[in-house]
Amino acid sequence: MRILLTGATGFIGRAVAQALEQRGHAVVRVQRRAGAPGQEVVQADYAGVPSRDWWLTRLQGVDAVVNAVGILRERHGQTFRALHADAPAELFRACAAAGVGTVIQVSALGADEGARSGYHLSKKAADDVLRALPLRGAIVQPSLVYGPDGASAALFNKLAVAPVLPFPQGGRMPVQPVHIDDLVQGIVGLVESPPHRIETLAFAGPRPLPLREYLAELRAALGESGRQWIVPMPAPLFRLGAAAAGRVPGSMLDGETADMLLAGNAARDNGLARLLARPPRPPRDFIAPAAREAARREAVLDLWLPVLRVALAFMWFWTAVVSFGLYPVRDSYALLAQVGLQGAIATLALYGAALLDLLLGVLTLASPARWRPWVWLAQLALIGGYTVLITVFLPEYWLHPYGPISKNLPILAAILLLWALEPRRA
Repeated sequence: MRILLTGATGFIGRAVAQALEQRGHAVVRVQRRAGAPGQEVVQADYAGVPSRDWWLTRLQGVDAVVNAVGILRERHGQTFRALHADAPAELFRACAAAGVGTVIQVSALGADEGARSGYHLSKKAADDVLRALPLRGAIVQPSLVYGPDGASAALFNKLAVAPVLPFPQGGRMPVQPVHIDDLVQGIVGLVESPPHRIETLAFAGPRPLPLREYLAELRAALGESGRQWIVPMPAPLFRLGAAAAGRVPGSMLDGETADMLLAGNAARDNGLARLLARPPRPPRDFIAPAAREAARREAVLDLWLPVLRVALAFMWFWTAVVSFGLYPVRDSYALLAQVGLQGAIATLALYGAALLDLLLGVLTLASPARWRPWVWLAQLALIGGYTVLITVFLPEYWLHPYGPISKNLPILAAILLLWALEPRRA
């Protein structure tokens, strides 16, 4: 079969494309950029809502269409209305006009009459258009999807390895996560043997379970020992934190996703189990034993690196406050005199260093990604320089019982770790 696949570069789309090709199907990828050598690609931007007429010529010779476009948050001109509702509706109508045999729409669990969020309402709008057309196929409504390289998997792995986790309702909201492999197998099965009319099928895991139990199963799958303590927190406080997180670039959490999480995500009638003719994979089997340690390390780094950045920022801020006068200025001048700095040069060194510390604190928290490697290198140079100067002029501080200089060594190691983990530009 020749299958047109939208959202081909996304988490679900990539997995569907690979599975279809392994089954011998020809996949026409719809994506914004050119494809890899040997791939048949149609370049299109869903944000621009390609029209029904535009699609007609590109659907010639296509046996089936799988729409896997989806965003969790609106950003950079990509809106729910355009990507989830208007653009798919134009594609579905073009499929009906072009005589495409099968259409599979990847929607979302919760895109029903009870939908309240912009995410779910926009998915439902496209689903309703597809249901009204004379086509074969299905509307697939997945629950939380877990899989390697998935943003959702990374988030829940990170939550799972936290020793203490404050959460509304004590984490008792129901979820029914599904593994990407089961989801893809179900989609491929629908492409190859589609229903004679558009059916709506929930794709979820084997059973609903409280979120706290899901995290416990992931924690065990990651090989993390010890119990996780989930502390109930007020829902308004959680929403407030989510709204703040929504201002951070790349964050999955904002006010709307917080509300969706609080509402739970479980299926009344799981169509995936019938389609697979077996129970879907349970969360305790989501992570292969061979991948366990790598996944655990990634989750631990995802959890604690932001904490490390905040701790370093606090160190720089506190050093600036101390230098500006919390520590007696007279004593600061006495220390500078031992290094050979006096008068106006000592004043410049004292307050210039304090301003530099303050700047480094701000940059540690708020510098753009492209600046961060240089921020870490500047910190390494500054702390290394301080350490050398004190070693030369004030060597007795190495013997201080509180270790004010020896403590620079683990700080340098922590900054080196942050620098080493920054993505390298090609």
